[in-house]
Amino acid sequence: MAGEPQTDCLFCKIASGDIPATIVRESDTTVAFRDINPQAPTHVLVIPKVHYPDAASLAAAEPQIAADVLREAGAVATDEKVDGTGYRIILNTGSGAGQTVFHAHAHVLGGRGLQWPPG
Repeated sequence: MAGEPQTDCLFCKIASGDIPATIVRESDTTVAFRDINPQAPTHVLVIPKVHYPDAASLAAAEPQIAADVLREAGAVATDEKVDGTGYRIILNTGSGAGQTVFHAHAHVLGGRGLQWPPG
């Protein structure tokens, strides 16, 4: 059922503490941790503790938690000291857009030039 933890989901296991990660922030509804394959000096993932396959389904079902993810992404940028120089929040949806874990998540990237449009 949507929203419920999935036993085969990597991010559900990180959110529950069953798989270790380098956690940088945690709230009642979100967990933020360092990406294991960083694409920038700052590359942190912010995930909801509830399971939805992508950001659109999360926002449709639980808009407050979707807002929590974005708020925490901004807080990560401040904590990582990239808020003054600029950062990007990326929400990939679908494998064609680069989503590889089908649990809604936001990438917070910063600490280097981030040209537009992205690759």
